[in-house]
Amino acid sequence: MSRRRRPVLAVLGLCLRLLLVVVLWLVGVAAWIIHVGNRDEAGPADAIVVLGAAAYDAVPSPVFEARIEHGLDLYRAGHAPTLIFTGGYGGATARFSEAQVARRYALRHDVPDAAILIESRSRTTLENLVEARQLMQAHDLQRVIIVSDPLHMARALRAARRLGIDAVGSPTPSTRFRTFRTQREFLLREVYFFHRDLFDAVHGALAR
Repeated sequence: MSRRRRPVLAVLGLCLRLLLVVVLWLVGVAAWIIHVGNRDEAGPADAIVVLGAAAYDAVPSPVFEARIEHGLDLYRAGHAPTLIFTGGYGGATARFSEAQVARRYALRHDVPDAAILIESRSRTTLENLVEARQLMQAHDLQRVIIVSDPLHMARALRAARRLGIDAVGSPTPSTRFRTFRTQREFLLREVYFFHRDLFDAVHGALAR
């Protein structure tokens, strides 16, 4: 082997090892997201927080309906006496916010109005939880169960920890993202958000 080729091969070897480390890291992050989404920690709590999703006028989307139904199941099972529905208006012409759609759905399924709290300003997961925290503080609620889709649960719980919310997760038993393509896209998006949140946390720590 010529002396000129040795440095090139050494660099290629290093690049391959770095690529392997990156691939293993990404696979590990994806596996952790899936693990969290398969873990149901529902237990005694003060409230059940149902994270918002799309609604079509007064009708929840299939994804949102699955979240609402799971929240109602937890409520009926006695895990918590209060439901918190989150989610703002999907557009300028929307008649109802996501939370209002969820509230109407719950009322039609015999949940008393006194057991429901809503907020109608949030548009993102983080905003859902910021607004839910305000309702928790206003009503002296401490521990909550967060309801969302399985692959979304890891990000929701990370956001709750950042906000100082005492929360456990209870993902929907099934997801409306059923096909391989939709699940893959959802998972890739959550892997991206994991690294965005990690960057934000590191940046925040360094800025203190």
